[in-house]
This record gives sequence, C-alpha cells and structure tokens, in this order.
Amino acid sequence: MIEGVSGLLSIHTRWERPSWHPSRRRLEWPNGAIGQVFSAEDPEGLRGPQFSAAWSDELAKWPNLQECWDMLQFGLRLGDRPRQIVTTTPRPTPLVKRLLADPQVAVSRAATTANRYNLAPEFIRSITQSYGGTRLGRQEIDGEIVEESAEALWTRTMIEACREASPTGLARIVVAVDPPASSSQRADSCGLVVAGVDGDGVGHVLEDGTVSGVRPHEWAQKAIALYRRHEADALVVEVNQGGEMATSVIREVDQAVPVTAVRATRGKYLRAEPVAALYAQGRVRHAGRFPALEDEMCDFGPAGLSSGRSPDRLDALVWALTHLMLAAKGRPRVRGV
Repeated sequence: MIEGVSGLLSIHTRWERPSWHPSRRRLEWPNGAIGQVFSAEDPEGLRGPQFSAAWSDELAKWPNLQECWDMLQFGLRLGDRPRQIVTTTPRPTPLVKRLLADPQVAVSRAATTANRYNLAPEFIRSITQSYGGTRLGRQEIDGEIVEESAEALWTRTMIEACREASPTGLARIVVAVDPPASSSQRADSCGLVVAGVDGDGVGHVLEDGTVSGVRPHEWAQKAIALYRRHEADALVVEVNQGGEMATSVIREVDQAVPVTAVRATRGKYLRAEPVAALYAQGRVRHAGRFPALEDEMCDFGPAGLSSGRSPDRLDALVWALTHLMLAAKGRPRVRGV
C-alpha cells in the first residue's frame, strides 16, 4: 500500500509525495493530510483513533476480519461525510458478501487482464493457460465471488451428491466432541457431530449439534443428550487443547457415558484429507442438510477457513468419521439393555 512500484510513495509527483515514518506508522502529505497505518492482526489498535476516510486493502484475507472492521466503523466519525474504500480479491466471506449486497456500496470490478499493460506478457499467458476457467482463476484472475474455496478439500457438488434420507440399521454411532480451549465469550465453538457406519462400511453424518457461547457443563450436557437420543456407542473427544478437562466435565455430568479420547498428532488439513477421500469415493452420506458444517467443509483449505476462525464443526466431523472408518478396529463391545 505504501512502498513498492504501485505504493503511495511511487504514484505521487515529487512535490505531492508524502513523507513516510515507519516507526510511527504515519504518512504526512505536504498539504497537511495525515494517514495512519494499522494492522489487521490487532483489532484493538483501532480503538480510540478517529478518521474522515479509510482504505482497507485485501479485506477478505484479514485474520481478524469482523473485529477489525467493526472497530474501524466506530472510528469513521470525522467530517461531514466519512467514507471508505475497500480493495480486495473477492472471497465469499460473510462481510464481503454483505458489502456487495449493500445498496449504499458502490462496486467496481477489474480482471487481471485489464491491467495487462503494466504486467509481464508471459505472466498473463501463463496464468491464463494454467488457471483460466478454474475456480482459483475465476477468483484471482477474473475477480469473481466463488462460493467455495478454490483449495477446499470438499466441493458443493461432492456434498450434494451424498444426500440421503435417514439411514437405518447402523452398526455403530458416535458423537464426536471438539471442545473449545477456554470458556470465555470469545472462545471457539464446541464442535458436536453425530455420525454412524453401516454394515457395508459406509459412513453417515446424522446431526451437527455444535454450540457456541456456552459453559463447559452446558456443551457436555448437549453432547450427552445427543449420545442418548441417537443411542450412540461412545463420545469421541479430542484431548489436545482443553480436552482433558472436557472428559472430566462429561464424567461429572454422567459417569456412565463411555468416552474415547483421541489426540491430534498432525495438522487439521492433514487429518481432514483422508476423510475428504472417503467422500470422493462415495463412502459417506449426509442424512439431511447441515449448512454451517457444509460451509466450513467447502471453505477449508491448507490455510484453514477464510474467516480465520477455528473449523470446530469440521474438526468434529473428521474425528467422528476417522474413528468409525479409518482408525484401527478394536474388539467388539457388548452393551447391556
């Protein structure tokens, strides 16, 4: 935004060029205008300062998107008509989609090829040949909103192809629990997904019961309620962050519920890849529609979710199907009736 061949320091004439003070994060123009620079890593840095205009670059990639945006809005309070401009590669984040739908927002679009006279011809030829018409190309080259991540392990088409009515005669059912690391209001959600497997080895996702903004004993009660309603065999609980506490909380609510602890030894993306392969092989069905879960699935790539949030629903799904279909088979268990 400031340095480089197209930054503010380069596009001004010499007598209009601002002075850049990196240590103060401050630009000063000869006419007295002042620009302050903030990082999307620190939403609290925007608490207090006030402005008459703002420029937000690559908004769709901000790590703390909604928090930073909210703080910026409260600071735009100077002058008769505070205004702001956003320049970004469009990604289907809730905020970007909301801005595009707002009648008070003026939208202009430009494909990479519109800037071809300022770019290397070989670059244009290469990216067009390699990515033209692909989801990644539509997003990065044509500037289109694509409702699923170009790098996601799941696609909308893949998920729509696995719809089914409520299955019967499942051999095993589990409730997977991805507990939040803390119980604060800003804590992640508690991922709760119910899944089963039939005698042919096909997995079935039965319910997404994920909860947010609740205390530990409340999500433990929800997990146990799901276990009882679906007549599950066990609760599968991740014990990496806060999980040891999670198993204790569950046992405080009901000591009789069997808990299987699982521990992550690989990153989220690597754990999710084998489960995505099961979908690609047609070995998983969805008994209904789970919009919030499916949004995470179609947005989850190597860098995580585009929102920067933790994929709690997806984590629980991965734990459930991994336990049922990919983990080493244990001894059969007899349940008393």
